[in-house]
Amino acid sequence: MRKPFRSTSGGLNAPQPHPRRRFLKAASASLVLMVSTGARAAQTSIMAVRVWPAKDYTRVTLESQDGLSFTHQMVRNPDRLVVDLEGVELNEVLQTLPTKITVQDPYIQLIRAGRNRPGVVRLVIELKADIVPQIFTLKPVGDYGHRLVLDLYPVEPPDPLMSLLEKLTPEEAASGSVALKPAEQPARVKVERKPEPEPPQAAPRREEPPVEQARSTKDNERNVTRLITIAIDPGHGGEDPGAIGASGTLEKHVTLSVGHRVKAKLDAQPNMRAMLTRDADYFVPLQQRVSKARRVQADLFVSIHADAFITPSARGSSVFILSERGASSTAARLLAQHENAADRIGGINLDTKDSHLARTLLDLSQTAALNDSLKVGQAVLGELGGINKLHKGAVEQASFAVLKAPDIPSILVETAFISNPEEEARLNDEVYQDRMAEAIVRGIRRYFAKNPPMAKSKLASLD
Repeated sequence: MRKPFRSTSGGLNAPQPHPRRRFLKAASASLVLMVSTGARAAQTSIMAVRVWPAKDYTRVTLESQDGLSFTHQMVRNPDRLVVDLEGVELNEVLQTLPTKITVQDPYIQLIRAGRNRPGVVRLVIELKADIVPQIFTLKPVGDYGHRLVLDLYPVEPPDPLMSLLEKLTPEEAASGSVALKPAEQPARVKVERKPEPEPPQAAPRREEPPVEQARSTKDNERNVTRLITIAIDPGHGGEDPGAIGASGTLEKHVTLSVGHRVKAKLDAQPNMRAMLTRDADYFVPLQQRVSKARRVQADLFVSIHADAFITPSARGSSVFILSERGASSTAARLLAQHENAADRIGGINLDTKDSHLARTLLDLSQTAALNDSLKVGQAVLGELGGINKLHKGAVEQASFAVLKAPDIPSILVETAFISNPEEEARLNDEVYQDRMAEAIVRGIRRYFAKNPPMAKSKLASLD
């Protein structure tokens, strides 16, 4: 039979492709569609953005469902940090990042976010000061997904010794002007630049027997009059909220507020001065908290927390000291494990290590410091019993990483159980916070009244 004529213009008479060619063309189109769909599916959405400004450093956190791939570079004139996020969708969450920057941020002027090229979102961070960036990723932990962390550290880090100049007058401390609410920024502390007390003057030289002269020098060292330096450590902060109460109270807010109150009351004492390991809502790694205390040659380290337990009936205040030989109870061991997990939750750059601090933390020749820790712990616990029920009637021990300064007596105060609804409400009460701070200070004063500090070098004298 004669084949019908097929017109090249289409229709029935148009030439038809070979069946195999039709299959290959259809398969190719399907493959292109699959690749295109897969490319779109491979893009990662940012679920949350957070900015934590502080004088120590500013942290920017991008949280996503999947891991993020990135590159970064510093650009000069003007100073900018440029970060390219690969395979990221420019969604509404990411577009809110510029609104997170406040005028009080010491290091970031502004942030811009936009598409740089297909499949790449560029962040441009305009800087106020010369910084050293640390950028790293964190795997999911707790309630967080994958995180990309941008830590902007100043080239010249703040000196912890300078914070000791922020000493309040008794009138300012009594007014409670430093009291914080969870949503507020830390109060600006007025600096009172009073001259430091003159060191004890040597007595006029007398013709005395050498033995008596040596004995007199030793007695003077034990009873030396000088300022007592106390490091106050408000637990958690920033990315690490700590325990969360049934009504949504965050431990990090309670500890910061109580910490400011304790500092104000200590600064009002004529022979004491205090520094805070953090004075705002930002994360400080556990080792850095200890390092700050050692930089100022603190005579005492007090870490403030608010406990949580699996049942809401647990209640009461507690005081802990370090133990390297096992916890004094199962509850103490579990609490130490929870507190020691702060670095994983808050997020630290594991590529950055302080070898000097690592050595000192492992130096367990600290019998004297542990004995003093027990004494001050007992004094503070006794005062806490006057305003709240005690969870345990004795100072407990566990392996808390934040208490491992080998040369500083250190205690950890659990103010109350934030997981207990009644105690959570009290922890939110400013009057109760003030009473808690007052009890801690009374315990500290009792301890130093019986155990006057020894003389120290001029490093912490601020001369």
